[in-house]
This record gives sequence, structure tokens and C-alpha cells, in this order.
Amino acid sequence: MKRKNNLYNKILNTNNLIFAHSRASKGKLEYTEVKKINENLNKYIFELNKSLINKSHKTSNYKIDTRIERGKERVIYKLPYFSDRVLHHALLQVVQPILETAYIKDTYQSIKGRGIHKAKKRVESFLEDRENTVYCLKIDIKKYYPNVNNEILKSLIRKKIKCKDTLFLIDEIIDSTEGLPIGNYTSQTFGNFYLSYFDHWIKEDRKIKYYVRYADDMIFLHRDKDFLHKLNEEMQQYLLENLKLTLKENHQVFEIKSRGIDFLGFKFYHTYTLIRGSIKKAYLKKIREITKNRIKKEHINSIMSYYGWLKAGNGYNLLRSTISDKISCRVEYFCKKSGLKNPFRKIFISVKKVNRFGRFQPTLF
Repeated sequence: MKRKNNLYNKILNTNNLIFAHSRASKGKLEYTEVKKINENLNKYIFELNKSLINKSHKTSNYKIDTRIERGKERVIYKLPYFSDRVLHHALLQVVQPILETAYIKDTYQSIKGRGIHKAKKRVESFLEDRENTVYCLKIDIKKYYPNVNNEILKSLIRKKIKCKDTLFLIDEIIDSTEGLPIGNYTSQTFGNFYLSYFDHWIKEDRKIKYYVRYADDMIFLHRDKDFLHKLNEEMQQYLLENLKLTLKENHQVFEIKSRGIDFLGFKFYHTYTLIRGSIKKAYLKKIREITKNRIKKEHINSIMSYYGWLKAGNGYNLLRSTISDKISCRVEYFCKKSGLKNPFRKIFISVKKVNRFGRFQPTLF
């Protein structure tokens, strides 16, 4: 595929900027900054358009916040909504489809039409070949986003894009900090793209048939344990020499039937899939909150998100045992009083169908 040129005018196009604002403001319409922009949208879009024409845009100073998420410390970088976050949307609306042409079929993060559940189905399809998926190698990269090399990333992007003005803008965003800042809208796309040529090396050079990547989490399935150990050594060398990355020392090669594959929030076996124990624990905690405390809208939204995991992970037995008549009545009353559509009805229908027809899935734990 030829490198793409003449992209910059598409990025700074007024319609593209307005659409970027609509995408970036989704779910944020009550934010003070978003309200301010919406009061005089044409003015702000004109200012952003002018800064791009003059190439005067500079990434704002980051507000840095340290959080503990799932027992891990994460450094979160925040930029102002305008113009940084709007600009990031405008940029990716044009360049993301171009970068995605480098992706293999079996990478799933932050790609339209893919995602966790598509990756789950792919892993399950691989495991149908029980003879050739006896063992699993599971790896991830040490502090991946902070350790992405800026110069290498820019050189890889130049394999797909040759528009000098667009590259100038991309370089300015990349060089605004070392590595890829967690919190930038561009980081997931750039992070995914950074490993795309490694994916091709795995598939085309090393001929690995059963491989799935989600961000920097990767699994490799094979019938030969020694083959996977050797592959791990080869990958360490490739990543260090080509991308300046190192793998975590906690890589694992194990027999699937004895422990299952803990990946994407699920536990995969050859004949069934369960949800991860930590997700079950969090779900039960939310159920207890609804049972004991005053119901809030965020409780319902949270349960519905867990419903997606349970439905995908053979969790009907857990739903059947936790969605009681008491919870049903309390949620129904809350929704009627608040003028909301009761999202729990979808769960209740699923549970009733299981109870009626006896379609019980394997017990979760």
C-alpha cells in the first residue's frame, strides 16, 4: 500500500473539526468547558482551524494524576478539552483508518468492529483445535505505554503517511512527552500501531497460527511446550532490538486443561469459558450495595456492565442466584419514580428463560 499524502486539509476541515467536537463531547455535555464551547461553537472551531493553518498549535501542559487501579499504580495524563482533545479526535478521524491497514486480524484493542468480545470468540475458536492448543504462552510488556520509543514510533508512522504537515502535527503530539501518555485519546491508536509490525513478524515470519493480542497482552497457543519457550526467547530479542521494549519476567507457559487461560477478563478452557474471579467478586459487591442501600442510577449502570461479562462468560447460574424478586421490585420502583427505562428487564428475561427451559451453563466457580 502506498503511503498517504494530502491529509492535512482533511484534518483542519471545518466539518471534520465540528464532528471531532461532537465525538469528544459525548457524555460530557454537562462539563463547564463543553457548555462554554457550545455557546459559541463557530468561534472556537475557527480558532482551531486557524491554529492548524498557521501551524501554531502546541500541546498544552499535562495535568498529571497518579491512581491505583486493580492494585497497579498508573500515571494518568490529562489535557484540556479544547483544543487538545478535540484536535486528537480530528486527527484520528483521518489517520486512524490508514494506520489500521497495518493491523493483522488477531489484534483487537481500540479497533472499530472488534473489541473484547470478538477477541473472546477468536480464542474460543482456536481452542476448538484441541490437538494443537495443548499449551499457552501468556506475556505482556513491561510498562508498555511509558516505554514506547518516540523516534521509532515516528519512523513506523512514516511507513504509512508521507504528508509533511500531518507528520509535523503527529510529531508534535508524540514529542509532548516521553512514551505514550495514558489518558491521551491518541495513545491507544499509536500504541496499537507500534506493535503492528511485530504482529506481522509473529504471523508471517514465525508462522504462529494461534496468536491473539489485546494492547500489550498476548497469548500464543501451541501443541509443543518447548516451542513456546523458544518463541519467548526470540520475541524478547526482537522487541528489544526493534522496538526497545522488554517483556515482563512473569511470562508463563502452561497446560491449558490444568489451569485455563486468564485473559480479557475470562478464564478459557477447551470446552467452556468462565468470567474471572475478580469480576465475579466486584459484581457481587454491587448486588449487595443495591440490596442494602438506596438505589442510585450509577448502581444500575454498573450492574448492566457486569451483565455483559456474565452473559459472555457462561454466567447464567450466577445471574439466577443473585437477581432476586426483592432486587427486581426495588429497581422497577426506582426506574418508574425516576422516569427511566428499566434496563434490568433484559436480565430478568434472560434468567427466566434459563429457569423455564433449563439451559444452565457450567457453574462459574
